[in-house]
Amino acid sequence: MSETRLATDYFDDMYARDPDPWGFTTRWYEQRKRALTMAALPKTRYHNAFEPGCSIGTLSAELTDRCDRLVCTDIAAQALDSAGRRIDRLPESERGAVEFRRWALGDPWPDEHFDLIVLSEVCYYLDSVSLRTAFAQAVDHLEPNGALLCVHWRRKVPEYPLSGDHVHAIARTTHGLTALAGYHDEDLLLDVFIAGDPISVATTEHIE
Repeated sequence: MSETRLATDYFDDMYARDPDPWGFTTRWYEQRKRALTMAALPKTRYHNAFEPGCSIGTLSAELTDRCDRLVCTDIAAQALDSAGRRIDRLPESERGAVEFRRWALGDPWPDEHFDLIVLSEVCYYLDSVSLRTAFAQAVDHLEPNGALLCVHWRRKVPEYPLSGDHVHAIARTTHGLTALAGYHDEDLLLDVFIAGDPISVATTEHIE
C-alpha cells in the first residue's frame, strides 16, 4: 500500500490472476447491488456522468443506458480493456457516449463538471485524509443539484485502508452534500447525495 491508497500493483496482480476478480459477472450479490444502484438514481437520465473505478464495466454497461455521456476510469489497464470491450458489444442505439481514462481516485480531477458521480466499491482504497479530499473535489465537480451515489461492501478487507462504514461516515459529513436516500443491510451501504437541496422523485414529477 502507498501512503495514501493501495498501489497499482495490487490491482494489476488481481486482474492477472482472474479477469473478473470480484465476481462482477457471476455473483448474485453483485447483480443485486447493481439493481439497487440503478434503482436509487433519482433521475431517469443524466447528461454527463463520471464513474471512477469502473473495473470491467459491468455497472458502466447499465449506467450508459441512463447517461448521454459517461466517463469511466480505472487504475488498471487490463480492467479498462475489459470494460471497453463490454461497452463495444452494446448496441449503439442503447448507449450514450462512453469515454475511458486511466485515472484513479486521489489523482487531480478532470477540469469538467458532472450531474452524476458514481463511487462504487472504490473509496476504501484511499486513506481517510485522501478520501476527505476526494469527496471535497467531487463536490467541486458536481453541477448544482447533481447527484453523488456511493455504494460499498461493509465487511472488513485487511488490505483496504478503510471499511465501507468509514467511507460512508466521511461522505455523510462532507460539506456540500445533502443526503437524499439510502439503503443499508449487513453486506452493503448505499447512499445518494445531492449538491444542493434534495427534491423527491414524486415532487419533481408533480405527484401529490
